[in-house]
Amino acid sequence: MENRVDEFIANPRRALFVLAAPIAIAMFVQTMYNIVDTAFVGRLGSGSIAALTFAFPIFFILISLNSGLGVGINSIISRFLGAKNKEAAENAATHGIIMAAVFAIAVYILGRLTLRPLYSLFGATQDVRALSMSYMTIILLAVFFMFPAYAMNSIFAAQGDTRTPMIVQTFGFVLNTILDPIFIYPLRFGVRGAAIATDIAIAVTLLVYLYFLRKRSYLRVRFRSFRFSFDLCREICRVGAPASLMMLTMSIYVMFLNRFMAHFGTDYVASFGLATRLESFVSLPIFALSISLLTLVGMFYGAKRYDLVKSISWYGIGIGVLAAGAVGVLFYAVPVVFLKIFTQERLILMIGAAYLRVDVLTFPTMAIAMIVSRVLQGMGFGLPGFIINAIRIFFVAVPLAYIFVFVLGYGFLSIAWAMVAGGVTASLLAFWWLSAKFRMLGEISPLSPRLS
Repeated sequence: MENRVDEFIANPRRALFVLAAPIAIAMFVQTMYNIVDTAFVGRLGSGSIAALTFAFPIFFILISLNSGLGVGINSIISRFLGAKNKEAAENAATHGIIMAAVFAIAVYILGRLTLRPLYSLFGATQDVRALSMSYMTIILLAVFFMFPAYAMNSIFAAQGDTRTPMIVQTFGFVLNTILDPIFIYPLRFGVRGAAIATDIAIAVTLLVYLYFLRKRSYLRVRFRSFRFSFDLCREICRVGAPASLMMLTMSIYVMFLNRFMAHFGTDYVASFGLATRLESFVSLPIFALSISLLTLVGMFYGAKRYDLVKSISWYGIGIGVLAAGAVGVLFYAVPVVFLKIFTQERLILMIGAAYLRVDVLTFPTMAIAMIVSRVLQGMGFGLPGFIINAIRIFFVAVPLAYIFVFVLGYGFLSIAWAMVAGGVTASLLAFWWLSAKFRMLGEISPLSPRLS
């Protein structure tokens, strides 16, 4: 490979889709890990579906930590590449992999200490809680493979290669799909079998990433030429930590909503869990666009092409809103068709369809908040995305949902309407923040000299 900055500068809109298409496929594959687990486990009954629903926020915490670190790695590498500083980009990549390994150890230890206290907050029945904990205890072992693999994914994305992560993640998904039914049914591990299959698939994925890092990467990760830099670590964390916190708030958000849904019964928790799984499909194009913009904005910012930073950002937001709206219309029209992927139980389908028809109103607002956050992260500003998300969740959606359900006594659909209100608030704040940063853009230094 070669540095693709000049190619992307020549045609930014084409670059957006060139980068986004493989990311969308890779994210579809990543999403299918959870979808496949839920589809196979769903045949075991609503209790098993609820077990995965309660496990999802904790699993999402792991994804959040990985994603934040990946955002920090992507942002700094793409800015270095935009400034045509390959040596610094390679050193940053090595820092990222080492940091991922250290974080994995810390997260595993912390996870084992906090798993049981976390489940005590969820409001699940004893049987469901036991099933869910058995699943997450096994999944927790995957952090040793997941964190380094995610760092390598970000290294490829930062240099403009999104096809390699797509290939690697597709391979891992196919392996997981093969192993899932084997461990769940013939080997009789049930819910735990889905976790075992996922762990094996992620471990193999890491090995494939290591192979491609040596064979297909423009950046060479050489530990013998590694030069430790506290400033590099701090910069990765400065951008990545708020990104992790942003996604962690989403996990906490889902925990609260699970708890509110538990007020109505296990079937409502299961229905909410299935609707949440379907939300992953609208996240696919949005996430792909946002990560593409993270890379492009970082490169253009490092190259001091602020005009391209602005134009490609507004263009990406427009495409994201259109894509989210299209998926929302489809889900509103025939929600049961999609819910039947997971279950045939009539009550769950009825509850899930009603919830989904309100939930689709949050899709365009989700696109705006996510894309704006990634654009700002590409410029090196990690904090705004976290603040936007925190206001949406803790100042609007969760308090409203609590008031609707426990104070006013409204039904389960009031939870979805609280989410809509939170999404609208976040979108307005995101537009204001991005516009303010763009007005200041000409006065901002692209990259601190001490990092180069």
